[in-house]
Amino acid sequence: MPIPRTALTTILLAATAATAQAAVYRCPGPPVLYTDALSAKEAQDKGCRTIEGTPITVMSAPRPRPAGSAPNGAPLNGGEARASAGGADARIDPQQQRQRDNERRRVLETELREAEARLATAQAEYAGGSGEKRGDESRNYQKYLDRMAELKASINRQETDIQALKREISKLP
Repeated sequence: MPIPRTALTTILLAATAATAQAAVYRCPGPPVLYTDALSAKEAQDKGCRTIEGTPITVMSAPRPRPAGSAPNGAPLNGGEARASAGGADARIDPQQQRQRDNERRRVLETELREAEARLATAQAEYAGGSGEKRGDESRNYQKYLDRMAELKASINRQETDIQALKREISKLP
């Protein structure tokens, strides 16, 4: 009994589709690789598994946003767009810059006062290398020497910090 022509065409199309769609493999390792470009032997050698009946979605990476736009793609308002573009118009309003400079000066001066207070405390405790011994240091002289060395290092650090803060303050307008 002959096979009808339409049935034969359907069978041939199904067979062609089955051979055209190669097996997709999931290969382990950072990063996990999904591919259909391997032969069965290569996939087995690499420890890949076949993925059957699972639809695969391919997504492209997000496109970089243009300069002067917000994360949602909307343009930034006036000054922010000019400042982020980095061109000749990357200037900030002088009054706003003055406020920023004043705030920075205030923060730096506060840090400077705190650093000077820490330095004074450390120098008083160090007392020129002959600070008072604590109770546990009377029996273990090495503990006393270690504490004096830590205090000396702390004094040096505080002096360096104070110099750096003064340099930063002097750079401000």
